[in-house]
Amino acid sequence: MVKLPPVPTPTVDAILATYETAQGDGFREHLGASLIGKSCERALWYDFRWATCSRHEGRILRLFETGQREEERLVRNLRATGATVLEVDPATGRQFRVEAHGGHFGGSLDGIALGLREAPKTWHVLEFKTHSAKSFGQLGSKGVAASKPQHAAQMQIYMHLMGISRAFYLAVCKDTDALYAERVEVDHEEAGRLMAKASRIIDAPRPPFRISEDASWFECRMCSHRAVCHEGAKAAVTCRTCLHSTPVEGGWHCARHGHMPDSIDQRIACSKHLFIPDLVGGEVSGAGDDFVAYRMKDGSCWVNDARSEDEVESC
Repeated sequence: MVKLPPVPTPTVDAILATYETAQGDGFREHLGASLIGKSCERALWYDFRWATCSRHEGRILRLFETGQREEERLVRNLRATGATVLEVDPATGRQFRVEAHGGHFGGSLDGIALGLREAPKTWHVLEFKTHSAKSFGQLGSKGVAASKPQHAAQMQIYMHLMGISRAFYLAVCKDTDALYAERVEVDHEEAGRLMAKASRIIDAPRPPFRISEDASWFECRMCSHRAVCHEGAKAAVTCRTCLHSTPVEGGWHCARHGHMPDSIDQRIACSKHLFIPDLVGGEVSGAGDDFVAYRMKDGSCWVNDARSEDEVESC
């Protein structure tokens, strides 16, 4: 029997297209506490250096939005139990935020709470997450540290930098609306290791070692940086992928222009952009102040050139 073609859904397609059009490049100004639990430091370095634009299909973007909308309901649920929930810092009127390493590392909290039934007199960092049924099942059987180490690391950083000794992890199963709650105790030694990890990544002028040299390794296979890391694709052209750029206290310094470009300039980069050589899938065969020549893996030559036309020579 011949399979019928899918029924056209122009309205649904248009809805999803609006999400895709509105999405940004995925670049964060800082290395996020929500990411520091990743096992691959190279992937984190690519995140921090804006090596790969993050693009998602409309359905995934709606899924992200669903998770954000769930936070409002969880706050309402906690308040209904009698807990005091602060979503914003009373001193600033904005979301609670932590920063470290010259402002290059940090994150924003979902909130803090007092009066939770498990420990009414203790302030808790709040962390809200949504899970698929499979993920939720693993969370229930293993706990957050074993099943979601990135989430556990995020809470450790928040507790450590906020000076709060407990976190309250509240998760929702997207399939059944079941809830899971777990109290987490601060571990300053673990937080210190994570802080040191963040510092290594921020200060590294070139990417750390891969977690695996095998591109089919499951973490590499699912990584958004796979093309740049394993397949020789060129990275995004931004100030942060340029060899002239260095993170400094409170911002970035450009060795070419001697200033700290703001976030818009960093995304656009300038005509003098030269890739950090590790972000090019080839070996350096020559270099000058305004160019770097590469011998690519297929034997061809490519020149990363910032010279004017009358200065250019063949490689």
